[in-house]
Amino acid sequence: MEKIVFLDSASIIADIRRPAFAHQWAEYPATAAGQTVERLKDATIAITNKVKLDRETLEQLPGLKMVAVAATGTDNVDSGYCRERGIVVSNIRNYSVHTVPEHVFMLMLALRRNLLAFHNDVLGGAWQKSTQFCLFTHPVRDLHEATLGIVGHGAIGKAVQQIALAFGMKVQLAEHKGAATTRPGYTAFDWVLRTSDVISLHLPLNAQTRNLIGAAELEKMQPGALLINTARGGLVDEAALLNALQGGHIGAGFDVLEKEPPTAGHPLLELNLPNFILTPHIAWSGRAAMQTLADQLIANIEAWAAGTPQNRVA
Repeated sequence: MEKIVFLDSASIIADIRRPAFAHQWAEYPATAAGQTVERLKDATIAITNKVKLDRETLEQLPGLKMVAVAATGTDNVDSGYCRERGIVVSNIRNYSVHTVPEHVFMLMLALRRNLLAFHNDVLGGAWQKSTQFCLFTHPVRDLHEATLGIVGHGAIGKAVQQIALAFGMKVQLAEHKGAATTRPGYTAFDWVLRTSDVISLHLPLNAQTRNLIGAAELEKMQPGALLINTARGGLVDEAALLNALQGGHIGAGFDVLEKEPPTAGHPLLELNLPNFILTPHIAWSGRAAMQTLADQLIANIEAWAAGTPQNRVA
């Protein structure tokens, strides 16, 4: 009989049904690093959203047969080692194709139209003291006719493109950074940086994409351009981002940081500037999206048990 252990069940708010085959089930709201091996010692199937399963941990779990990742990103699992060991790793696909793009445009609109700055003006009494019917204390920029650069054209990138076109934006799809040639329909990475009013990141985090955007890339962006990141914090060099924001060169809307949860005192947490909005990794968490995730999670486990693993990454 398979034993299934869910290491961080509190990371999903959904109705999680049990797999339709004989099994034992155990779940923990959260699991600290030092608890992982003990909790998985008898498990054949591990479910993890963000709990790290590195080589050192996996080597101590000889009975493990499958890792079901309750997310799209699998950077918390050593997929290479799992491949060596024959441990199947499956992830979740395309569950957030509506909720993440909506968050992208929430950040984009709030920054382009200076929502927070105007809200603070109203709270501070500036409108009440105005000599006319409106305030011109901050610039308001439309999305219509603005150029959006999309870096990463998977399911979410495509959904962002669709919404952008509905707003009347011009869309550029970024070619891989450093690519020698440019594919039809794509635009050179550096040109996207230099010419976009808004750049939105939709990439997994891996060795090739870590710090994809650093000081050199931020300097290439147009003054006043926006960088939106709802993907992974490690895609952007945070020290370089802080400098660019404090210098007023660009604006940014981020839903992710490199270390989550962040430690108290992280400089981006304390950055109170009108050109920066930070939300706590919630772009993916629309209730409908989380239920879709939960349903697919169990379907992945059932498919593996039936001998036909799906959404396999290792």
